Amino acid sequence: MQIIHTIAELRTALNAYRHPAVVPTMGNLHAGHLALVRQAKPLGDVTVSTIFVNRLQFAPHEDFDTYPRTLEADCAQLEAAGCDIVFAPKEAELYPQPQTFKMHPPTELADILEGHFRPGFFIGVCTVVMKLLACTQARTALFGKKDYQQLMVIRNMVKQFALPVDVIGGETQRNEAGLALSSRNGYLSPTQREEALLLSATLKKIVAALRAGGADINALETEAMLTLRSAGWMPDYVAVRRQADLQAPQPGDPMVVLAAARLGSTRLIDNMEV
Repeated sequence: MQIIHTIAELRTALNAYRHPAVVPTMGNLHAGHLALVRQAKPLGDVTVSTIFVNRLQFAPHEDFDTYPRTLEADCAQLEAAGCDIVFAPKEAELYPQPQTFKMHPPTELADILEGHFRPGFFIGVCTVVMKLLACTQARTALFGKKDYQQLMVIRNMVKQFALPVDVIGGETQRNEAGLALSSRNGYLSPTQREEALLLSATLKKIVAALRAGGADINALETEAMLTLRSAGWMPDYVAVRRQADLQAPQPGDPMVVLAAARLGSTRLIDNMEV
């Protein structure tokens, strides 16, 4: 496996290939990332994983400076998963000058849910993803469904710009108890890891109600928020939305239930399709 730090070296390494399959990450990898790498293997003639903690998607009060950077351990895991190339640029390599050209996704998709509580987040995500797709010459790119809104935003960006990239979503990976795997789970204490199971349990309850014909979506959302608050969480949202565009669902629409909430100082997100 090659570990590459510059765009020029990456492009040289990719000259021999026609169909890179790319898994963009911010590092601090877990089994969910590795599942995406294994999913990518048969989809291209070279498998590339990027590791870059993207300052543009962090607000000033968020954890950019403390976000775990574990490159050596990440590379060992990626090599074991069958990755061919790791592209791990320094910030000065990917942003050699202030990134004044930025991607602004449409407000109706990007300023709701995560975008409402993290203003500018999807501008940073789209900008770095567009740049990484260009650097890696991606023809297939894989993103986890745990970041459901991110997947929708990126998929629509690629479609509208007619990029020659097939965007594929990987299923959310969970531990044996049902907790969605996340790099930020490392911030949780052992007690909080047990308490964190309430988030997925709350989503499962809504999914079961919807599948059983529960039609009062507002009541289901309100009850879920109260459940989390009564257990000491600070929920940002619990929302039932249409899968296609994350707008309010109409009868018969495939739906997804999404949530974001803080447990202590750690903000967790999760979702489940209906």
